[in-house]
Amino acid sequence: MVTNTASTSEDLVPEEDASEFETPAFRQLPRNIEAERGLLGAIFVDNRAMEQVAEFLRAEHFALTAHARIYEAMNKLIDRGQIADPTTLRPYFEADNSLEDIGGAQYLAHLAASAINVINSREYGRIIYDMHLRRELIALGERVVNEAYENDIDLEATSQIEEAEQALYDLATTGDFDGGFQPFKTAVMEAIKVADAAHARQGGLAGVGTDLIDLDKLLGGLHRSDLLILAGRPAMGKTALATNIAYNAAKNHLDTKGAEGAVVGFFSLEMSAEQLAARILSEQSNVSSDRMRKGELTNEEFSRLAQASNALHEVPIFIDDTPALTVSALRTRARRLKRQNDLGLIVVDYLQLISGSAKSRSDGRVQEVSEITRGLKTLAKELDVPVIALSQLSRQVEQREDKRPQLADLRESGSIEQDADVVMFIYRDEYYLEKAEPMQRADESPEKFAQRQSGWEERVERARGKAEVIVAKQRHGPVGSVKLAFIGEFTRFGNLEEQHDDY
Repeated sequence: MVTNTASTSEDLVPEEDASEFETPAFRQLPRNIEAERGLLGAIFVDNRAMEQVAEFLRAEHFALTAHARIYEAMNKLIDRGQIADPTTLRPYFEADNSLEDIGGAQYLAHLAASAINVINSREYGRIIYDMHLRRELIALGERVVNEAYENDIDLEATSQIEEAEQALYDLATTGDFDGGFQPFKTAVMEAIKVADAAHARQGGLAGVGTDLIDLDKLLGGLHRSDLLILAGRPAMGKTALATNIAYNAAKNHLDTKGAEGAVVGFFSLEMSAEQLAARILSEQSNVSSDRMRKGELTNEEFSRLAQASNALHEVPIFIDDTPALTVSALRTRARRLKRQNDLGLIVVDYLQLISGSAKSRSDGRVQEVSEITRGLKTLAKELDVPVIALSQLSRQVEQREDKRPQLADLRESGSIEQDADVVMFIYRDEYYLEKAEPMQRADESPEKFAQRQSGWEERVERARGKAEVIVAKQRHGPVGSVKLAFIGEFTRFGNLEEQHDDY
């Protein structure tokens, strides 16, 4: 008798490993139906329970469509000052198919009967919202995976990462439980903390110091959550002043081990990181930036340059020189630097080189700039750091006899002026005077021309090496102007009372 030795595939699988070949269980999207029922029932029993969740919980956060419809209807009734209970809601849902699927109008009474303690309403709302976030995370993850698989030549991987980071951040901040009203006592205590910090400093500054004494006195330092606009015409020294402020803040942070100053994030959309570093090197080594570029340095100057370079290695300045950066990408990178290095000051050079979203670009330049300035102000508040954004001025400045800038000279001035906490203009009379060297007129005597020439030379000499920062708007303090020293050869601003030899 021959025994049949044929085996099925199941017989070949060891018993202890058979589970690996079983069909995996279906994974349901995260949800908590009991919490949804309990919360809706609690609101039926006492409509005041809606006050505990209405701030962050929306109808779309519910997993069941019927529950979402019920919550939305209750919210509308309560908002109108009416009572929301099974009796008042029944007419709205008698013909509702989504409710019919889970029991019809009788389901409303079932919800009221399954009410939880009203005291726990907020916690149940948190559970429902948490389940919603988990479902959104899953959807976002699937979208990221699917887009990564697409080989779209116009969509770079780095752009996809930035979009994913932005989407994650938006998901994390939407419906924040910690927002809303706070007692006046809390706000007063925070104000006292700021005043105490200023009082503890000999300089009396509440914000990040710039080391420019008169400017710090007028502004009280660079305050957290403020958007500061530094504007000027080309060749006025906007970037030079911004790099001076950035370096001073970072150096103070290094020297005081974080007690003062700030870690600086510098978004240089116009100059490369190397060019920006060269400016700071020139400033700190007293070596002409022009001679550095041309390779005309003496051995002694190169030695000073090398020494300054070694001293700058530990200064906490981080430079991003990506051109045409979008405001969304800028915010994403700033958040990352805040997490990794405790960012304390952001500088953007300059505002008009940032790109808005595709929608804002299609709506026009004014709308695009509005989106950018709103984004920068939001970033300042979100990260609780000052943001200095450089800005160009319109050409109408050149048409006036008095070339000092005014708020109306800002390009797309409406949104910039509105969103900014501080608007400063940099102005150098020396620049315009040198361009206005007098020429002898045909009907002018040599004596008269010599007199005009002498007057012009005196004005140039008085203005030489001096700059003016005009604070045209300050939300929390006075406006005014301060005088600074300016050494163009080393792209450096300083306190006017100091002699150049002391730099």
